[in-house]
Amino acid sequence: MNKGVLTSPAEVVVKSPNQVFFCPEESQFYAQCLEKMVLSQSHTTDPIVEFGAGDGSPVIRALLNSSFEGVVQGFELNFEASQLAKLRIEQYGLGAYYQIHNACFFSNAPANARYLIANPPYLPAPDNQLYMPSLHGGDDGALVTKQLLAQGCEQVMLMISAYSNPVDTVDFALQQGYEVADFMVTPLKFGYYSCEPKVRDSIAKLKCKRQAFFSERIYFLAGVLFRQKSAATVCLSEEFLKVMTAL
Repeated sequence: MNKGVLTSPAEVVVKSPNQVFFCPEESQFYAQCLEKMVLSQSHTTDPIVEFGAGDGSPVIRALLNSSFEGVVQGFELNFEASQLAKLRIEQYGLGAYYQIHNACFFSNAPANARYLIANPPYLPAPDNQLYMPSLHGGDDGALVTKQLLAQGCEQVMLMISAYSNPVDTVDFALQQGYEVADFMVTPLKFGYYSCEPKVRDSIAKLKCKRQAFFSERIYFLAGVLFRQKSAATVCLSEEFLKVMTAL
């Protein structure tokens, strides 16, 4: 397999953070979660689909650092983001491993995918009139996450924020027949998108209802692997929630 080396090519045009999602720390952590919990555990024939590919950088980074030789089918509604992802995939020689579709995931994703991966929109707010409307995750930030869990895929790896109702999200996953098979957690500082006044006001209200957990300086972001329940699976939901609600 001939994969390129992850760099920052000068040819890639940098877009405004209001046009294409941009958070290097979050994207790098997403890549680490993908590499450890999905790509290193998958076989070549395992179909993997991605909701919200963005600029493609997390999956590209994970592919370059893994020996996975299957195909990831990414779906991205944002045209500019999808074009940027395709350009980066071409530059790194990953066209055989990562394919981007500028289309709606819910209408076009293949039904036979074994893995669903996503860093879904999780900003809580009363509406989507935000710096970047596509990052709106509903009133509590968990709306799209639950929609993805409801798709019924065998294994689902999602990024979950501690300020986006993680307890209710895990309860919903358990009701859908999943268990928490693995997770990774990192602290993040509030950034460009999460510091928008409308978002900060929403998460403050959620904290009063114990639906958001954070300090003044940081919150926890987790990569969580949900797997359909089986006799061989040890559910880590209790341990996961202890970490996510620690603040």
